[in-house]
Amino acid sequence: MKNCLAAIILILSFCSTKLYAQEIDTIPINTKDLNIKLKRSPLPSRQGPLNFEPVKIKPLVVNAKINYWKTRTNIGINVNQAQFSNNWKGGGTNSVAVGGLLNWKAEYNKNSYSYISELVLQYGKIKNKDQLQKKTNDRIFWDNKASFQLSKSWFFFGSLSFESQFDNGYSYKITNGVEESTLISKFMGPGYLTESIGFEYKPVKYFSTRIGTGTARQTFVLDEKLFLDPVDNTKPPKASVYGVEYGKKVRNELAFQIVSAFDKDIFTNTNLKARYQMFIPYKDFKASKIDHRLDVALTAKINRFMNTSLTGVLLFDDDTGTNKIQANQILALGFGFTFPR
Repeated sequence: MKNCLAAIILILSFCSTKLYAQEIDTIPINTKDLNIKLKRSPLPSRQGPLNFEPVKIKPLVVNAKINYWKTRTNIGINVNQAQFSNNWKGGGTNSVAVGGLLNWKAEYNKNSYSYISELVLQYGKIKNKDQLQKKTNDRIFWDNKASFQLSKSWFFFGSLSFESQFDNGYSYKITNGVEESTLISKFMGPGYLTESIGFEYKPVKYFSTRIGTGTARQTFVLDEKLFLDPVDNTKPPKASVYGVEYGKKVRNELAFQIVSAFDKDIFTNTNLKARYQMFIPYKDFKASKIDHRLDVALTAKINRFMNTSLTGVLLFDDDTGTNKIQANQILALGFGFTFPR
């Protein structure tokens, strides 16, 4: 009996202790007026001002120069050959045609100043059996332009251009079954030197228009043979050739000139290049005295080294001896190289 009573007392004591402990855990403590000191943080802390010392870094010198020049060279070679046996019944003529093109362009740009120099050299010949050899293409053109930017799309420019041909040019006719040639042009017969100043409008990279309010052109015919009759030298010479009077070698003109240029890849690996020039002499504003020239070249790249090109020229110049539009067109397939690639 005593043992049971002792066990009951022990159980009641344990329960009351546990209840008392729970009540203490849930009692709120007001710490407003208590001076409680927290333990020091184990993390290190810095007291006082921070001192900074400058570190000297040795400057790095880059050995590089800015190149304001950009150059590009295109070389094209076209060859066409046809051969027939003596008993070929389909008809045809043995022939060989060779043509070459060199297009070099250098461009300098720095701040608002730019300079562009472009050289175009073209020459081609064809030889048919039992016929005289003939030119298919012949041109020397060198254009130089310096400009200063005035606004986003307007520039003030000065330009100098030269144009002539490499070889003699002939007209052909057949007399009594024999082909005869007559000399009608040659190097510097004619030759053109044009100086111009004015304003240039260039809204986009691939299109521009020059307005040459002050333009001077010199036309050269240095060989007097072009004035003489090729058959009968006793006949009086022509009064003028290419606008140059007999007895003179140079003709000077002042004019208003417009030159528009377009150069863009219109399709993948296909480039369209066009240049239109209008020359209006101040001395005579008649429509028949205004010179027009349009050069168009469409070039399609076949692979790395081969391309095909279609070129054409429309020309109206009363000083050449005709008041009608002159035209030529060439379709070529050949090799093309571009430097740098």
